[in-house]
Amino acid sequence: RMTPRFSVWGITGIPEIAPKDDLVALIAEAITAQSATDPDLALQSGDILVVTSKIVSKAEGMQVPAAEREQAIAADTVRVVAERVHPGGTFRIVETRQGLVMAAAGIDMSNVPEGTALRLPADPDASARALCKGLRDRLGLEIGVVVTDTIGRAWRIGQTDMAIGAAGVQLTDDLRGENDANGRPLHVTQAVIVDEIAGAADLVKGKTTGIPVAVVRGLGRFVTPLDAPGARTLSRTGDDDMFRFGSAEAYRLGYEAAMAEINSRKKQKQD
Repeated sequence: RMTPRFSVWGITGIPEIAPKDDLVALIAEAITAQSATDPDLALQSGDILVVTSKIVSKAEGMQVPAAEREQAIAADTVRVVAERVHPGGTFRIVETRQGLVMAAAGIDMSNVPEGTALRLPADPDASARALCKGLRDRLGLEIGVVVTDTIGRAWRIGQTDMAIGAAGVQLTDDLRGENDANGRPLHVTQAVIVDEIAGAADLVKGKTTGIPVAVVRGLGRFVTPLDAPGARTLSRTGDDDMFRFGSAEAYRLGYEAAMAEINSRKKQKQD
């Protein structure tokens, strides 16, 4: 029986990305140059490329002036989940038009030119599909692509990377109905493979290394045809979201509903 293992490494040599740059060509060239010095790093079928959304956004021209950041957040917001005022301004957790719940609609000012802010790709799954198809055609390999962004967690300190776009990759490993190591049936276990891949890849990409793309090898069993579902299908919003509002917002809505009920009853008595 083989020992389970996978490996992850960063792709070096990718230049600063500008609007309309050909990401497929730039990534393929960097992989080719890297494998020339280390043949073990040549891409193979079954590999999964993990790409930070920043370079996708830059290539797609999603930059906005820093002075327009608040307007961009508003434009990309479907609803406000929680909002808190602090000395530096207003902090918002929102649901974005991409179906994500995150701070400031994912609009970032790190690793971008001074005076600019960067919006998320308009359709991260479409961006992942274009990258995946382009690289498969160019390299003749069956690979997967995961587009990632950094997110905080409601009950955990700090941030991690997660998949906001995916193509050619199985999103989850659904273990419901199987038995655990002790033979007991699993009822709810559904491992989110693409988020685990995103977090692992961030350990070699990071935020300060200038390495925006990583390769994950050893998980070829999760590589799929291009028509597999995208990462947007992972979002839990609407009625499925048990934590639809922040605590202060939920309290306010409950208070307003209670007051409306009280006033309605008063009016009925008067009538």
